[in-house]
Amino acid sequence: MEILKLKPVGKEYLWGGTKLKEEFSKNIDIMPLAETWECSVHNEGLSTVAEGKFKNKTLKEVLEKYPKYLGVNLQDKKELPILVKLIDAKEDLSVQVHPDDFFAMQNENQNGKSEMLYVIDASENSNLILGYTKPVDASILENAIKNNDLDKYLRKIPVKKGDCFYIPAGTIHAISSGSLVLEIAQNSNLTYRVYDYDRVDKTGNKRELNFDKAIKVMNMEEYLGYKKEPKKVYYDEFSIEKICDCEYFEVDKIDVFDSFSFIVDDKSFQVIVCVDGEGQIEYKKGVISLKKGDTVFIPANAKKCKINGKMTLLKVKC
Repeated sequence: MEILKLKPVGKEYLWGGTKLKEEFSKNIDIMPLAETWECSVHNEGLSTVAEGKFKNKTLKEVLEKYPKYLGVNLQDKKELPILVKLIDAKEDLSVQVHPDDFFAMQNENQNGKSEMLYVIDASENSNLILGYTKPVDASILENAIKNNDLDKYLRKIPVKKGDCFYIPAGTIHAISSGSLVLEIAQNSNLTYRVYDYDRVDKTGNKRELNFDKAIKVMNMEEYLGYKKEPKKVYYDEFSIEKICDCEYFEVDKIDVFDSFSFIVDDKSFQVIVCVDGEGQIEYKKGVISLKKGDTVFIPANAKKCKINGKMTLLKVKC
């Protein structure tokens, strides 16, 4: 079985910028390039295989033909349960919330969305809206939106490079301008917009808000804290820290100084995203180059893999 280097699909949203093109070599003919869906089997944005025997096939096609690549932990799943994105927020994203699995399945026939955000880079004044500063209710929120003072109820957390946040479904949140973020989430694109700063799209229309659905799924209590403060463990050739371990996925951040070896067993696939540096990954069938912005899918039971170079990686499994 081959390790699959992936080619993302791009998304154009009014808040996007140019960093994914300029800093991550995303040669996608979209402007602004707000997101790249790096590892996706979602029908709204299918990533494809960039090289090897599956070149130009979608990852979804490959996994439908070889479901064992997902691993025994996921043998009852019909598809890849995660969606990995790079997000360039030149402007503020909408204030939004995602539904949980129960509500999403009952009302949208889709998965819910819990997610993890890793801050690759951030400007000096960047922040993350995350939860409320005090308990609220539907009436308070509706009046605040009408009066354009929702801001006073929202908790804003300054962010910097390397920060990590777990955002469970139902948590009000928004990424602010100046943030470059890696998002690892359930395989879902369900977003209910609560507030969008009265912005208009390129046709002059305001984007749709979903307040009625949002209040049915959001946690309206005071924010209790979802920022992760993992413990980093250092070795001679690398350091590693577990930055997220939730019911949907777990994520390790690895700084490779020289080399890093690991085993991919039969329990789960693994996905590696290089967020800085360059090098290569060696495995039984060959060598694959890795540079900043590259994403690879490693099938379950690929056995021993070794990464050589100097880079920062996020490694995901389920």
